[in-house]
Amino acid sequence: MSSIERYIVLEILKPLSAVVAILALLFACFSGARYLAEAVTESLGMAAMLKLVVLKTVIALEVVVPVALYAAVVIALGRLHRDQEIIAMRAAGLSSAHLVRAVVWLSVPIAIVVGVLSMAGRPWAYAGSYRIDAQAQAEFDAERMQAGRFYGNEDSGRVSYVQSKTADGKLEGVFLYRRRDGASEIIMAQSGEQQKAELDRRAQLRLHDGFLYKLVHGGAKDSTIAFRELVYFLKDPEAVVGYKRKAAATGELAGSDRPPDIAELQWRLSRPLATILLALVAVPLSRASFRQGKHERSVAAALVFAVYYNLSGLAQTWVEQGTVGAFPGVWWLQALMLVAVVAFLRGELRRTWRAA
Repeated sequence: MSSIERYIVLEILKPLSAVVAILALLFACFSGARYLAEAVTESLGMAAMLKLVVLKTVIALEVVVPVALYAAVVIALGRLHRDQEIIAMRAAGLSSAHLVRAVVWLSVPIAIVVGVLSMAGRPWAYAGSYRIDAQAQAEFDAERMQAGRFYGNEDSGRVSYVQSKTADGKLEGVFLYRRRDGASEIIMAQSGEQQKAELDRRAQLRLHDGFLYKLVHGGAKDSTIAFRELVYFLKDPEAVVGYKRKAAATGELAGSDRPPDIAELQWRLSRPLATILLALVAVPLSRASFRQGKHERSVAAALVFAVYYNLSGLAQTWVEQGTVGAFPGVWWLQALMLVAVVAFLRGELRRTWRAA
């Protein structure tokens, strides 16, 4: 790599680091605000909510980093064109091939990072987020519950309350409400304890000395049951999650013939190639003279990216629905991008040859 190419790479890295940081921070703030609005902290706690925000940000990075690289190339090379530094570099022997090579030098290692994020980080982060969501939907979790607070779930209609908790895990004043089989059940117990799942035993909540009120909807007869001990079996959050293709390992997806799995696999595999192609497409979009305004090329670059991003989602949806087979799959869009890059490179080489 020549000194001029290193200079170009450094000029691209400056806006790249800033754009990645800003986009990641904005996404994290947006996710945190949404979870706070949904009162996730009431069911999970602040630590779990922050972990969920981090996982969601990791998932977003596979899109944020290519977008940031694309924008950084447009910004950095656009400034070099406006300040006529590119003209000075051409006078010193810089050709279009050197300019493209500098972009490739930078985009290839970034594409490798995006590939790792897409093929390993994406399923890991999705698995963690699904696990936390399942814990939020759990029927009862004494460890995360605070005494004297009501915990509700709008989807299932469950409400739980514990008056006090002892250091050894004993519960005092337990209240449970749930909807089940067209009826509402209210359980009130003086004490209880939760037992975690083991190899030969499901997770369960043991309640002592209480009443179970069953209110049947539709005018049927209600019932009241007094109990000395009631065992309430709890669902395992891991079992509730089940199979999720976004959390499945890449190797597992490779052995599947289901269209949704194929679409997910091709999306992951296409991210590194899309990163390089987006960076190369940004090179002609960055060309501007010193008379042009700052935002003229930015608008064109934003329109091109908007079209590409929407087509990416459309291509994945077509494969998921079986409208498009595994081939061409989502690869037709990358092929179009590659044709555009090749056409640009040929045009640049012809222009350089004529100038020479």
